[in-house]
Amino acid sequence: MSADRPLIGVLALQGDVREHLAALTAAGARATPVRRESELSEVDGIVLPGGESTTMSRLLATFGLLDPLRARLADGLPAYGSCAGMILLADKALDGRADQHQLGGLEVTVRRNAFGRQVDSFEADLDFDGIDGPLHAVFIRAPWVESVSANVRVLATVPDTPAAGAAAGRIVAVAQGNVLATSFHPELTGDARVHRLFVDLVHTVRGRTTTDLAV
Repeated sequence: MSADRPLIGVLALQGDVREHLAALTAAGARATPVRRESELSEVDGIVLPGGESTTMSRLLATFGLLDPLRARLADGLPAYGSCAGMILLADKALDGRADQHQLGGLEVTVRRNAFGRQVDSFEADLDFDGIDGPLHAVFIRAPWVESVSANVRVLATVPDTPAAGAAAGRIVAVAQGNVLATSFHPELTGDARVHRLFVDLVHTVRGRTTTDLAV
C-alpha cells in the first residue's frame, strides 16, 4: 500500500530534480517535488539535489523555505544531499560566498568545486560502506570533505590511483544521524542503491516516530 511507502520530497528550486524523483521511485518511495513550506511539512524525508549551491541558498530564502527547512532538519527530518546538497548540509563551506546560507546537519567542512570546473568532471568506482559491490560515481564541479567531527561516519573516499590525482583519498560520502550526503551524483548513473539506502533510513526513522507516538 502507498501508505507503507515513505513520501520523500526533492527540493525543486534548482538542479537535477527530475533525476532524483525517478531514483527515489525506483528505490521504493513515493517522491514529490518541494517548493513550498506546506509541501515540506508533509514529507518523511528530503533530498537536496545537485545544482549550484549559492543559487539554491538564495532561492531557499526567497521561497521562505530556509528557516522551515532548518527547523525540520533540527527536529530530525531525514535528509540526503548530493553535490550542492552536501554543501548546503555542511556546517562550514570553504570557497563559498560570504552571504551563502548553510542548513547544517553535518559536522563537516567541505570545499566547493574541489574537483575543478565542469570540464574537469571525474568518474571513479568507490567502495561505499553499507552498499555491496563497487559504486560508480560521477563528480561534476563537486565538493569534497576537508574534515569531519568524531560524530560523522565516513562512507566513501576516492581510491588512491594515478587517475584520481589530487582527489585521491578525499572523503566523498558521509553520514551523521539522519543525514546522508555524497559529493557525487548517483541519480545520473541509473544505480538506485544510494537512494535505497536513504529510503531505508527514512523507514527506520518513521518506525521510531510511530513507536514514540504509540507510547
